[in-house]
Amino acid sequence: MPLEQKKLLGNPGRRPIPSDDSLQVMPAVREAPEPLRPLESAGLAMWEQVCDSAQGWVSPETDVDLLQLTCELQDERAELREIVRGTGEWRDRRALRMIDAQIVSNLSLLGFTPADRSRLGVAVVKAESKLEETRRKRDER
Repeated sequence: MPLEQKKLLGNPGRRPIPSDDSLQVMPAVREAPEPLRPLESAGLAMWEQVCDSAQGWVSPETDVDLLQLTCELQDERAELREIVRGTGEWRDRRALRMIDAQIVSNLSLLGFTPADRSRLGVAVVKAESKLEETRRKRDER
């Protein structure tokens, strides 16, 4: 369960949850690494999206292999999706759903769900209130 939901419910499991002060949003200061092996368009698009949106917690030193495999799965998914659209055989559809499940699992391991990000201690996703938005705009001037 994401931290935000636990806080809204009053922490029903009574397990310790990190305070907002202990969570950190790391600045995106580094360049995205190059893929380890060539990717097709679908995989390359995923590579760029992940590198752009998760620079604070996806490490180019330790997570790049999992990211590469996930992007290769995305390329395979795109090819298989075209086959399914053409023939529509049940075995192909089943294989497509298995690839979908593996991609979701890998993205979860890379911290792409609120629960996984909170487990990693990366950030609390919080909507900005009107008052906070007004103050931020005033401070920007």
